[in-house]
Amino acid sequence: MALDDLKPLIEEGNKTIAALRSEVDGMKSQDVVQSEKIGRMESDLAVTLKAKQDAELAQKAIEKRLEEVETKANRPGSGLDTKSVDEHKAAFVDYMRKGEQGGAANRLYDLQAKAVDVRVATPASGGFALPKEFAANVLKLIQDTSPIRSIANVVQVGSTDYHEIVSGGGFTTEWLGETDTRNQTATPDVYDVAPTFGELAAKPEATRHSMNDLFFDVESWLMAEAAERFAAAEGLAFVSGNGTNKPTGILGGPTPVVTADATRALGTLQYIATGQAAALATNPFDTFKDLLFTLKAGYRANASFLMNSLTMAALAKVKGSDGHYLLQMAVAAGEPDTISGKRVVIGEDMPVIGANAFPVAFGDFSKGYTIADVVGMWMIRDEITKPGWVRFPMHKRVGGKLRDTQAIKLLKIAVS
Repeated sequence: MALDDLKPLIEEGNKTIAALRSEVDGMKSQDVVQSEKIGRMESDLAVTLKAKQDAELAQKAIEKRLEEVETKANRPGSGLDTKSVDEHKAAFVDYMRKGEQGGAANRLYDLQAKAVDVRVATPASGGFALPKEFAANVLKLIQDTSPIRSIANVVQVGSTDYHEIVSGGGFTTEWLGETDTRNQTATPDVYDVAPTFGELAAKPEATRHSMNDLFFDVESWLMAEAAERFAAAEGLAFVSGNGTNKPTGILGGPTPVVTADATRALGTLQYIATGQAAALATNPFDTFKDLLFTLKAGYRANASFLMNSLTMAALAKVKGSDGHYLLQMAVAAGEPDTISGKRVVIGEDMPVIGANAFPVAFGDFSKGYTIADVVGMWMIRDEITKPGWVRFPMHKRVGGKLRDTQAIKLLKIAVS
């Protein structure tokens, strides 16, 4: 979709949201008919909000891609790929189209056996490594479409043995005169963060006829399909993964507590309760102020709200006594929707509003959560298991874990 096509979608989304809000404001009675109508409107509003944010993400992705193309075009020698890179890529695409026919697989294996920048594997031991540029483009597409990747700390690692040392505070100082005795001051608390990893698989498939079609861009198709499927599977793990052969999600760590930063155990998140057993607070404005200011000032500068579209739709209808809405819609294409001036990110795998759920996370996710990608992806070609179709099982390894647990706060649907 072209950049110019996205702006009308975003503007139309804002108009729809404004109309729905106006209609809700006009409803005074709460009989069964009105309640059912509000329920349908909330569902429609959630769909509109999600579509609007998807369009905004697509716009940003296009702008980023154009910027990268321009940067590459202006780089000396950037238009000249080495002969080996071209051969490897051409052999890989040839293998995708033909499989074992014409010696495509053997040619690809010979090239990978000589290469030093790819993961070498024979078809019998798990498939072929994707060319380095090919794999990098898949990761870029995942980054553009994954809401949590857009706000988290993302690193590339060479193996699953990756650790980060995070300071939990506790550093002290003292004031001294020129000749005063220097005392031993307290050292900061630190803890080791080791993301948990798992192997993520996707299985794009296309008809055999399309593989034989010279006009079918098999390279772009595979990158787009793999990125979409990887991003969808990752999203759930980054939120609620339990750490067993997968990332440990934002909500997958130790049970969150109400204890403040000064006395809370490292590695555990703090929550703010709504005061209602199964609903938002009576005055959500006050609850969100508590959520906002419980986070230390140093983290608030780059903080975002994370929630699913149904929660966002519920908050979009909340209005204070002064007539202002809690959720402020973006006034121009490309700008984010905000709460208290902070960006709202839609992550559909976040829990819905319900008893004891954590439907909203708020914080600086670049400091609070790490995503670790193991360099390299690999693929095999399968034209046996589904007659008439060619499948491309692809694999990558990815890990994740909470990093600095003072950087993220949660909203809990609970009395206390």
